[in-house]
Amino acid sequence: MTLLTRFNDRGLDPFDIMFRNFFDNDSIFSPLAEAKPKYPVDIYENENGLQFDVAVVGLDEKDINIEVTDGDTLRISYQKEVDTSEKDDQNYFHQGIAKRSFSFGWRISNKFDITKIDATVDKGLLNISIPCAEEAKPKSITIKPKKAIKA
Repeated sequence: MTLLTRFNDRGLDPFDIMFRNFFDNDSIFSPLAEAKPKYPVDIYENENGLQFDVAVVGLDEKDINIEVTDGDTLRISYQKEVDTSEKDDQNYFHQGIAKRSFSFGWRISNKFDITKIDATVDKGLLNISIPCAEEAKPKSITIKPKKAIKA
């Protein structure tokens, strides 16, 4: 099964996901003003809903701010406190750990119930789950037998 087939089977447009179609209001998500967050984030959909995995190595739960604004916008942020004891004149051999503030957000489709958001931090990853909205879930329709018309 190709990746394109899997996207189409889920009712997703692969080009919408690849290029984050800013013009389609029915997109699963659309980033706000920032074209691409400069912070490691994975966003994907599974059978439970929409998932965000954000690398937050070295941060505690209390350091991270998660807000829902305007009813459909998820905003994730962290403001690094200035540490005056940290010396800038350290002789690094390699400096690859991101120790910077971040703030990014996405408009979430009404396909997902943003009022039931769940967030946990585990092993340096912030896991955010947004379940599918009840009206977006598949519904089974029972076919009733036709009633006989009395004369």
